[in-house]
Amino acid sequence: MSTISHLRRILKDNHTIAVVGLSADWYRPSYFAAKYMQEHGFRIIPVNPKYTEILGERCYPDLSSIPDKVDIVDVFRKSEDCAPIAKQAAAIGAKALWLQIGVMNDDARRIADAAGMDFVQNRCVKIEYARLFGGLSWFGVNTRIISARRPV
Repeated sequence: MSTISHLRRILKDNHTIAVVGLSADWYRPSYFAAKYMQEHGFRIIPVNPKYTEILGERCYPDLSSIPDKVDIVDVFRKSEDCAPIAKQAAAIGAKALWLQIGVMNDDARRIADAAGMDFVQNRCVKIEYARLFGGLSWFGVNTRIISARRPV
């Protein structure tokens, strides 16, 4: 289970997110989450063989095709697709593997752990960022953090 401090550290220390399964359709959850993170200062690298560009960024067919350093690999794919993605994430030296809400895979966890990557599953990067860095509280959502101070 990921603790608040664990999630906060991942999102505070890492700023380049490769989004595997990112869709170019504005109404898809992957697009909404990636756009939100991009608008909050994160560099988004789309990974989807169907497209050449999403959100103004070049889109890559797979993780191994990305020439730049990747901090977080955010996965919007079926749970059974995650182990090979985890292997690719380890091979490119990603610091964290993040599986979105509804996506869980024990093999991916073992691969991430063996590679020394942080691992998060069944959580949305956009929701967690907003919850931990102040975005959700503006809309009256209970963040379970009682404080008048914004986190630094």
